[in-house]
Amino acid sequence: MDCAVCHNPMITLELDDVETDYCLSCRGIWLDEGELEQLLGDTQRALDLLGSFTAADNCTEELRRCPICGKKMEKVFVGPPAGQVLIDRCKKAHGLWFDRGELEAVLHLGRFDSEGKIPKLLGQFFKNPETKGNPAPS
Repeated sequence: MDCAVCHNPMITLELDDVETDYCLSCRGIWLDEGELEQLLGDTQRALDLLGSFTAADNCTEELRRCPICGKKMEKVFVGPPAGQVLIDRCKKAHGLWFDRGELEAVLHLGRFDSEGKIPKLLGQFFKNPETKGNPAPS
């Protein structure tokens, strides 16, 4: 799969049976439709997160293309107005694209992962000291 931003091939990382696609160049993250549920470990939490999205109708950021279908994705806001994070969502529900730091920002909103499970998992993915911030392929 190629990156939605820089179009370089992405690597697939797997930890605790959760796979994510990661771009070593721009550090973007692609989550397929079921991976968010796996990360959160609960269908309702995933639905709550997905239900919190609001369309960013007047956004001037460049629209990314879905790495699955190649169609332009839509920009959506996640979280309350005071701390919203802008991400990309495939209109055909293939998944979500997070530019560098966006997934962590969404998770730090707190109400989706009160136990802190996902930051720990992401820390194992992306903070391996031997790779100096780059994950090791699985």
